[in-house]
Amino acid sequence: MDAVLTVVGILLILLGLWDVIHTLLHPGGRGSISRAVLAAVWSVSKLLRHRLGSAVGAAGMVLVIGAWVVMQGLGWALIYLPHLPEGFSYAPGVDFSDYAPLAEALYVSFVTLTTLGYGDVLAIDPWIRAGAPFEALTGFALLTAAMTWFSQIYPPLSRRRALALQLSGMADARYAASVSALDAATLARVLDELTERVADVRLDFEQHAEGFYFREGRLEFALARQLPYVFELLDAAMARPEVGVRLSAARLARALEELGATLRSQYLGRGDSVREVLSAYAADHGHEPRD
Repeated sequence: MDAVLTVVGILLILLGLWDVIHTLLHPGGRGSISRAVLAAVWSVSKLLRHRLGSAVGAAGMVLVIGAWVVMQGLGWALIYLPHLPEGFSYAPGVDFSDYAPLAEALYVSFVTLTTLGYGDVLAIDPWIRAGAPFEALTGFALLTAAMTWFSQIYPPLSRRRALALQLSGMADARYAASVSALDAATLARVLDELTERVADVRLDFEQHAEGFYFREGRLEFALARQLPYVFELLDAAMARPEVGVRLSAARLARALEELGATLRSQYLGRGDSVREVLSAYAADHGHEPRD
């Protein structure tokens, strides 16, 4: 039984570390546990009609970090459990018999993981003494990774909001209605700028999966609502006779298709055309696509 607990503990530790590495260090950020937690929180938010707003994304990230901590703490506790109390030395006044073995193993594990080190219990078993520093190092690494993860999400959100705000301003100014009268070079430059921003957003969704679960409450910042306006711009630009304008419009259309493919394959799972995917994206975030 002791060997079984140790093996299960090691597997739990490795599973948690695998998810941390694939979420934070892998270019695609595709940890299965983190994605499952974020998707579950998002599903609850949709059931509540997104009343929590943008807090859903942050809450999901906190829960993911909590899941990682629990997996590490529980895994090490299962390793410690067979060695209690013989493998540990207790401070005067602390009686092991006053506590349940599993509760004591969890206490020792989480105190070590959080590097608190109260000093009331010390490992004396050689193998435990050798392994405990690795748990403390893991806890410190998790704390650092959590802070880094939160700081990394804001640049992608800013790029997404910037694109949404630009499209919102263009829609308010009825930019598409004036495309036929614009200078060709100016129009091509605007379309190329939009293409770059759409491509940036697509890469953000590829590399920062958690960003999808941040919902914008203010409509002008909600890319899910503003993005469909690009179709109106494309229709007007493709009607121009200039080759440069039509080429820039084609590049923008291609960037939009790639963004739609990313949203469909990694988040939404529905929508045959780009328009359908973007409509599904807006609906998933509780917004109506902008006309």
